Amino acid sequence: MVQIPFLNTEYSYVNTIILGVFILIWTNDTFAFLIGKNFGKHKLLERISPNKTIEGFIGGMVFTFIASLILTRVFSSLSLDKWIVIAGIVSVFGVLGDLIESMFKRQAGVKDSSNFIPGHGGFLDRFDSVIFAAPFIFIYLQLVQ
Repeated sequence: MVQIPFLNTEYSYVNTIILGVFILIWTNDTFAFLIGKNFGKHKLLERISPNKTIEGFIGGMVFTFIASLILTRVFSSLSLDKWIVIAGIVSVFGVLGDLIESMFKRQAGVKDSSNFIPGHGGFLDRFDSVIFAAPFIFIYLQLVQ
């Protein structure tokens, strides 16, 4: 993850790239929750994470793509097509990271991964999306440079 800001044409540190990645992850997590909570009817993987819905997944993805369009205007560090691909990576692999972390918690028989952030599922719940999506973003940016 620390190498992602260096993956640009000049190989210099560009903080807007990693900030943009976090904005996309937060957008995906937030809107997946909001859409899923308000409109979710069909469970995504009920056995692993009973509150995740297909509608939430799609809603998070749609708003993440919209956020990538906004990032293109605000941060000129990457082109539109790169921000859109990163939005797709975040949408898919961020949710996979969240599901994998939920599966680990279920297997361990715990509700939260820690008490560090009470009411939020623990420390890992705040970072499971970025931990899982970051290597794929790194690989993608490495391939397109």
